[in-house]
Order: sequence, then structure tokens, then C-alpha cells
Amino acid sequence: MLDPFQFLLVAIAGWTNHRHFQVIEYLREENRVLREQLGDRRLRFNDDQRRRLAVRAKGLGRKLLAEVASLVTPDTLMASHRKLIAEKYDGHNQGGPGRPRTREEREDLALRMAEENRTWGYRRIQGAIANLGYKIARSTIADILRRHASNQLLSATEKRLGKSF
Repeated sequence: MLDPFQFLLVAIAGWTNHRHFQVIEYLREENRVLREQLGDRRLRFNDDQRRRLAVRAKGLGRKLLAEVASLVTPDTLMASHRKLIAEKYDGHNQGGPGRPRTREEREDLALRMAEENRTWGYRRIQGAIANLGYKIARSTIADILRRHASNQLLSATEKRLGKSF
């Protein structure tokens, strides 16, 4: 015999299971209607859509996909998932060689300080930027000024330091 709490729990579980089944059946029928409207035309998915479908498809498995999938074949979905996993490990999303470039806001700040304070050297600019909460190397400041600043600004700083980079 079930006590009242267990009976209530079983009744609620059966009701939610029935509701989920109704939702799934509705979505299947909606897919069939959309497929009929498309006819023989081929659907074009973007990478994000392909990725989302592949992740969901892997969770279902090939046998269940054969029953449910009407827009894309199970083989196509599983191939998309294999490709997605392969891309994860082949390193195609990694950046190029070397360190990433200095953020533009820091470059602009270094350039602005160098323009407004022409007597400051690289270390003084580095200290002022550090006081604002940014960490940037002296050599990076030199590279920024070399790339962006006028020759006059750069040569004045180099003369004062007695160095040429």
C-alpha cells in the first residue's frame, strides 16, 4: 500500500510525464508542418545553429534521433558533433604566435601622457600609469611611442635617457 504522500508523488510524476509527452508530440507535428512547407528546399544553418543542434543530438543518441529529427538526418547531426569535438582539440581557435597586443586604452593613455608631459621618460610614464591601476612595462611604453608618436617626441625621450631602442 502507498501512503498518501507517495500516491501524490506518483500522480504528479505521471501528470508531468504526460505533459512532457504532449509537448514533444506538438513539437514533432510542428516540425512536420514546417518540413512540408519547405518542400525539397534545403535548410541552411549557421555555425551557431549547427553547434546547438549537434550538442542536443549527442545527448539523444542515434536511435532516438531517427524518430525525432525531421530537419536534419541523424548522420549529419552526429558528424557535426564529431567535427565540434575535433575543433575543440585541434587548436584552430588559438591566436597567432607571440604575446597579445597591449590594449588600446593603455596605448592611448601612454601616448596621451607622453604628449602632455614631453619631459617624462618611459619610467615616469610607467609610474604614472601604474598609479592609475594599470601594469605596463617600460619597454612596452617604448614600443608604443615608437609605433605611434612623432619622431620628435621619441628622439627627445631617447636623448634624455641616452639610449636608442
